[in-house]
Amino acid sequence: MHLVLREIFNFRLMGKDLGIDLGTTNTLIYRKGRGVVLNEPSVLAIYKKDGRIMGVGRQAKQMLGKTPQNILAIRPLRDGVIADFEITRKMLESFLEKIQPQRTMIGPRLVIGVPSRATKVEKRALVDIAMEIGARKVFLVAEPVAAVIGADLPISEPTGHMIVDIGGGTSEAAITSLDGVVISNSIRIAGDEMDEAIIQYLKEKHNLFIGEQMAERIKITLGYSSSKEEKKMKVRGRDLNTGFPSEIELNSAEMREILDPVLTAILDMVEATLEQCPPEIAGDIMEKGINLTGGGACLKGIDTYIAERVKLPVRVVPEPLLSVVLGLGKLLDDHHLLSAVEITPNTRE
Repeated sequence: MHLVLREIFNFRLMGKDLGIDLGTTNTLIYRKGRGVVLNEPSVLAIYKKDGRIMGVGRQAKQMLGKTPQNILAIRPLRDGVIADFEITRKMLESFLEKIQPQRTMIGPRLVIGVPSRATKVEKRALVDIAMEIGARKVFLVAEPVAAVIGADLPISEPTGHMIVDIGGGTSEAAITSLDGVVISNSIRIAGDEMDEAIIQYLKEKHNLFIGEQMAERIKITLGYSSSKEEKKMKVRGRDLNTGFPSEIELNSAEMREILDPVLTAILDMVEATLEQCPPEIAGDIMEKGINLTGGGACLKGIDTYIAERVKLPVRVVPEPLLSVVLGLGKLLDDHHLLSAVEITPNTRE
């Protein structure tokens, strides 16, 4: 009797609609009526032998670089798109089970953000995964559009807004107006490349080998500080000469040297987008400036760096890490706007 009652309570007729920001570094999920219910690293840990899941999200990220030979900790998305179909499916399935443990007869509607320059093949792969994990309907929305909506900018007006989204795998600059993307450019250089640049610099200049998680902590702590506010940080890793644990001190001047090539590439992409801007919209951008979103927007000093280079006002939007998923969440309640902005590929194409 108790088993039957438990089965009834664990069963729902219809799954709650969800907005999903599936990022290279983090996956965020917005549940209709409840807001952001999940913000976890996009990592899955499995046993090599049989593919069983050992951990997902934060638990799996803690295993990166620390697993024995029989366990793999995998980041299944690279450069903003799916690199491993099966691992991505398992990871998303695990996340959905976390937030909706009840079984449903009818799956949820999913609104998922994608890079605006994603190919048809990349979009189809995402739709296929969503349908495999039980979605009844899938809508894809360009991430810059979702970010504009999430930042409470008037997407439907005949006014241009420029958004620069610096994520883990890609950086994207887009100008939006009238429910769509007018101009966009993206490069596969973003937060991951900053981490890699830190790792390489410490190898070459200090003979110190560090992992991804330490590189990320360095990036967050030191940022891109101006010469007026010098900072220092103790960094621990493995000495490449002796093989023993070692510690060095890294300062802001070195961080500027490390990050300059990565930020220059991102700025070149931003400038290229501005150069392609239609003259009617250029005035709007001059007046309103550039909106920064994504994890890279949290890098200390990046707004000042961009503003000095492009000679335009630059502001970090409120809650830059959440802007895309908040925009996707708002679209769950606005069917008219969702139908206007979706870029889901036609299954018959």
